[in-house]
Amino acid sequence: MNDESLICEETANFTLGNTFYRSQSKITRDLGVLAAKIYKSEQGRLRVLDAMTGCGVRSIRYYLESDADFIWSNDSNPENKAVIEYNLGFILQKNKGKITYKNANNIFFECFNNKDYYDFVDVDAFGSPNPYLSTVLWATKINGLIYVTCTDGRTGTGHLPENCLQNYGSYGRSHPAAQEQVLRLIIGSSLQEAATMGLGIEPIFAYFSGSTYRVMLRLLPKINLSLDNYGFLGYCHHCGEYTTISYKQLGKVNCYHQQENKYYNYTISGAMWLGNLHNKEYLKTMKNLAISLKWSTVSDLLSIMIHESNFPPYFYTLGEIGRRGKLDIPKRSQLIEALENDGFQATNTHINSQAIKTNASLKQCIEISEKLINNSKVGKIND
Repeated sequence: MNDESLICEETANFTLGNTFYRSQSKITRDLGVLAAKIYKSEQGRLRVLDAMTGCGVRSIRYYLESDADFIWSNDSNPENKAVIEYNLGFILQKNKGKITYKNANNIFFECFNNKDYYDFVDVDAFGSPNPYLSTVLWATKINGLIYVTCTDGRTGTGHLPENCLQNYGSYGRSHPAAQEQVLRLIIGSSLQEAATMGLGIEPIFAYFSGSTYRVMLRLLPKINLSLDNYGFLGYCHHCGEYTTISYKQLGKVNCYHQQENKYYNYTISGAMWLGNLHNKEYLKTMKNLAISLKWSTVSDLLSIMIHESNFPPYFYTLGEIGRRGKLDIPKRSQLIEALENDGFQATNTHINSQAIKTNASLKQCIEISEKLINNSKVGKIND
C-alpha cells in the first residue's frame, strides 16, 4: 500500500484493498458524523463502536470530525486486517481505539458482559438489519445512538411479505409509499425489541436513497411503545386512500365509497412505527452544523427532512394523483402551494422526488390538482 492509492472523503484518507466502499453513500456517513458530533457536544463524551467497519472510513471520520474519544472498529472478515490497520493505524498509535475481527453479535454481547456500553453504535449491515436489531441494544448506553443500515428493500416494500414477517415480525404489503414503510418497519421492530427489555426507542432520523435505508435511533430508559405509535397502515387499492389502524381497530375499519355506496377492505401492512419519522429539533441542530461546515447538499436534505417530520406515515406520488384523477400531473411546488392556500399542510419528501406529504386526502389532492390544471388552461387561452 502507498499514498498514491489513497481515497479522500472529507478529512478521511484511506485505501481500499479488497474492502467494499460506495462513494454514493457519503451522505449517509455525513449524517452519521453530524449526529455523533452533536451527541458529543451535548453529552461531553463519545465512544463509538463501528461494528462492521469495512475499510474503516466511518471510524476515521467519527474520530476526526465528530471528535470521538474512543473508536472500537470491528469487522467479521480477518482478510481485511491489513487494510483496516493501515487506515486506522494513527488512531491506534494514539491509544484512542482498538480493532477486532469477530461477528458483530459476539461483540455486542461482549460489551454487555463487560458492562462496556457505547454512546454511538454503527451497524452498517448488508441486507436486512434484523439479526442485529435486538443484540445491538446490549452494547448501547442508555440515551445512546444506534445507526442501522438496510439494503434489502424488496422485503419491506411488499415484494416478499413472508420474508418481512420473518425479519420484522410484521407483514409489509405493496403500495405507492412502500419505501417509507421500510423505514417504519425497521423503527417499529427496534421499538418492539427494546420494549422486551423494558426500554424505548426514538427515531432521530430515517433516510432513504436509491436502495439504501439508514435509520438513526436513540435508546431510551423507559418503554415508549403504545397503541398510538405502533400499529398498522391501511391502503385502499380501489381509491388510493390511506389510513392508520390501531390494534383495537383491526377488523373494524373499511374504506367507504359514497358514490358506489360500497365498502372496500384496506390492504393492511404492519405492525410498524406510526409516529414522527424524525426528531425535528435534533435535525435543526444538525442542519446548523452542516451549514457551518458548508455542506450545502446535506443542509438542503435536512431542510426537507425537518419539514416532513410530523406528517402522516405515507405520501402521495404525483403519478398516482394524475392516474387516479385522469389528469395531467401538476408541478409539485404548485400543488404544495395550492394545498397550503386551501388550509392544508403539505411538503416535499426526501424519500421520493415526485411525491408530497400532506394531511389532505388523495381525493382532495386530485380536486385541487384539477383546479390547478383548469386555471392553467384558462391562463393560456387568455394569453
